[in-house]
Amino acid sequence: MNNHWYLEALFTNTPSVVLAVDEHFQIFDLNPAAVAILGLSPEQVIGQHCSHLMKCRNMNRTLLCGTSNCPVTRVIQQKQPIAQEELILGQVTGVKMANRVRANFVSMVSHELRTPLNSVHGFVDLLLQGYMGALNEEQHKYLGYVQEGVQQLVSTVEDILFMTRSDSGQFEMKREKVDFEVLSNQVVNSLQPQALKAQVKINEDIPVPAPILCVDPQRMKQVLNNLVTNAIKFTPPDGTITIRAYPYNERFVMISVSDTGYGIPVEDRPHIFERFYQSNHALQSKMGGYGLGLSIAKLIIEQHGGEINFHSAINEGTTFYFTTPLFT
Repeated sequence: MNNHWYLEALFTNTPSVVLAVDEHFQIFDLNPAAVAILGLSPEQVIGQHCSHLMKCRNMNRTLLCGTSNCPVTRVIQQKQPIAQEELILGQVTGVKMANRVRANFVSMVSHELRTPLNSVHGFVDLLLQGYMGALNEEQHKYLGYVQEGVQQLVSTVEDILFMTRSDSGQFEMKREKVDFEVLSNQVVNSLQPQALKAQVKINEDIPVPAPILCVDPQRMKQVLNNLVTNAIKFTPPDGTITIRAYPYNERFVMISVSDTGYGIPVEDRPHIFERFYQSNHALQSKMGGYGLGLSIAKLIIEQHGGEINFHSAINEGTTFYFTTPLFT
């Protein structure tokens, strides 16, 4: 029996780039991930000196090839393990490294922001509930503005953390048996103050009996919350938003969120699910936002095995619709 079969499987299936180098610093094998990342065939790589491809640099961008600090030299000639240090390998890896550093920085800052924001949110809530003494009408009004602003910041931080976790493979879903009518009611109730302020009505058109879903309830509430929040923002006063559910096939149900709003400009439609995309339309700057809600919704729906899309007409409204699995 071949005791190295698991190493062969790892070499073939790992998403990490693996280059095999001999004692003469020549590449004699590479895995499929390396072929995909480098954009070169094995014939173009095998036999080349590793310095032609790897171009190892430290974080100060000092070239290490041919020096005693070269990681391959350490292993082959000095019999030392590769140290725990950051290296930039070639142009492709350099870009990926920069993206990873940026993601780590954003994640760190978001973590540091979350604790004080939650603290501020909690104390404002105590003040509004009168635990520190009675408030007059004006004090209550302005503290309400503070609470709303802090909640927006908390939501922004949570969304950024969600995206960085998903990028690093830490996306977790806990699927359960979920009554869609109950889930929809929870979202509508939580957004009623926002809808009342915008003078927009939220309707629910859900069949009886309601669809029973097999989803992560928190993630699915996040999807519905993001879609309804967007609809509220881009629907003028006296408009309506409707949440619907209807059969799709034996395994999935179709859910939609329709509004009677301004519609999505044609030039923005190809980019609508892109992260941090901001329209140049004057209405976008008025409504604000940071361009993560729809990309998060798309990620969650796709992780459930569904699809999400939309159709829109200027000054008539927009409908976002997605499929999600039924509990069977």
